[in-house]
Amino acid sequence: MNRHVGKTLRVSSQAAGWYDDPEDPTQQRYWDGNAWTDQRRPQQGPPPFQGQFGQSKTQDLPKYGQTAEHGQVYGGGGPAQSPQFGQQPPQQGGYPAYPQSGQGFAYQGRNSGTTPDGQMLSGWWRRVFARIIDGIIAWFIALPLTGYFYLQSSRVMNSWIEDVMDAARAGSSTPVSVPPEVYKWAVPASLLGALVAFVYEYLFLVAKGRTPGKMATGIAVRLREVPGKPPRAAAAKRTGVVLALTLAGSVPVLGLFASLALLLNYLWPLWDDKKQALHDKVAATNVVRV
Repeated sequence: MNRHVGKTLRVSSQAAGWYDDPEDPTQQRYWDGNAWTDQRRPQQGPPPFQGQFGQSKTQDLPKYGQTAEHGQVYGGGGPAQSPQFGQQPPQQGGYPAYPQSGQGFAYQGRNSGTTPDGQMLSGWWRRVFARIIDGIIAWFIALPLTGYFYLQSSRVMNSWIEDVMDAARAGSSTPVSVPPEVYKWAVPASLLGALVAFVYEYLFLVAKGRTPGKMATGIAVRLREVPGKPPRAAAAKRTGVVLALTLAGSVPVLGLFASLALLLNYLWPLWDDKKQALHDKVAATNVVRV
């Protein structure tokens, strides 16, 4: 009875809220600000530490607004402040504090849209816009090398189209397949363009961790486990996968499968739990918000 009175006196100055039940340490009981009510619920975590000879080790309840054990805030009714990303929850009475609802994996960056140390991952559309911007820039950089080949290829294509149209108007048949001479000029242009794109992206990733397109969209590339600019090996692997698929796309027959693989590579972050494309997985990188 004395212990019950002591508990009541300790909480009598507290605002309404859930507190340890003075009659049953395995439950919590609602204090309406003046007296105990009949509302009870199970403890939100491990039971109180049992001291010597089975006696409960009790502590004075915290003052109004202070954080109590297991994330409960006395008097406020709201959740305790959650730890920052990358930090372990504080220890409470020998037990780890319980994370708030929906935050069970936030500390490890799993399925939470972050790296293991808590940096936010980029969304898919940001990556698409960055890739478009970089593609345009790289195309113009490569134009002095590829322009002549594109010009010759277009001349062959235009001549072939005119022949097809003239034959159709005359009512005669003509082959519908693209003349081989087109590939003679188009393939070197594609190869040179892919090589320029590789050098462009590799140098920017090593120097700054982000290309101009990624700078414009507020994202960057880093190792998944280590913050900062990616090392040269990771940048080479990441960019090399895209280069290999692009080059394979210029090969007849094989090009169809390579193009599908390249498309799948870019779509992969849409369903991957770590938001990694296939070239990210090869290089162990992530694209993050900065």
